[in-house]
Amino acid sequence: MARHRTTRGRTAFTPTQASKRARGTHRLPGGRVSTVGRIAVAAVAAGAIVGTAALHTAPGVVEVGVSPLANGVDLAAVFAPHRDATSAAPQPIVTTRPADPAAEAGKLAKAAQLTADSLAKAAEEKAAADKTAADKAAADKAAAELAARAKVVKPTEGTFTSGFGSRWGSMHYGIDLANAIGTPIVSVADGVVVEAGPASGFGLWVRVQHNDGTITVYGHVNETLVQQGQQVRAGQEIATLGNRGESTGPHLHFEVWLHGSAAEKIDPLPWLAERGVAIS
Repeated sequence: MARHRTTRGRTAFTPTQASKRARGTHRLPGGRVSTVGRIAVAAVAAGAIVGTAALHTAPGVVEVGVSPLANGVDLAAVFAPHRDATSAAPQPIVTTRPADPAAEAGKLAKAAQLTADSLAKAAEEKAAADKTAADKAAADKAAAELAARAKVVKPTEGTFTSGFGSRWGSMHYGIDLANAIGTPIVSVADGVVVEAGPASGFGLWVRVQHNDGTITVYGHVNETLVQQGQQVRAGQEIATLGNRGESTGPHLHFEVWLHGSAAEKIDPLPWLAERGVAIS
């Protein structure tokens, strides 16, 4: 009997035919992993595990330290359905609530009020700062003017016509400066008006007491411009030149009384000269 003959007319299987059929047939498309492939991998891994267990349990078999193929393989991950990266995490559901018009209007009104209050406070603070600065500037200016102005000045402009001393058989206790009626007469220094009005022999006069107690006298004036008790400054107009009383023509009669006493009348020329005022 032939060696490769089969019964019932069937052709015997040869390795050459199997090899021809296997090449190029039933190949899965590239780039895609099928479920069948995953099952095959899992089966191989499971078989490796079973084989390893058999080595450990079979009698008379020497253990050679074979590592199981399924070591570290997560079977659940193998059989789990494939998911895209975009669907891995659940997406939050965004909900919106309609705005409350009344509440929003209230918030806007409150914000506007806060802004208005802040602006008003800033304006008040600026106004106060500006006033403080203005007051300081005014005080500094006044102090500068006081320091710059002369402490003692000439009582009026005019021609020197008579000096202190004996004249026509009587004592002349002042100096005379002649000029037109109405020429301004000023206080020679800061002080207080102690008298302004009629005076025997002078017609009208003004007397001013200064800070050191000295009194200056202005006689034969045409008009007084100050009143008793009034504070005056050096150079401030207090009267106008005239020809009242016992006078020989329009002029100012000017006297200086030390310590405010009529008994201590002195020559005005040296007194004025000591204070930087020259009369010629």
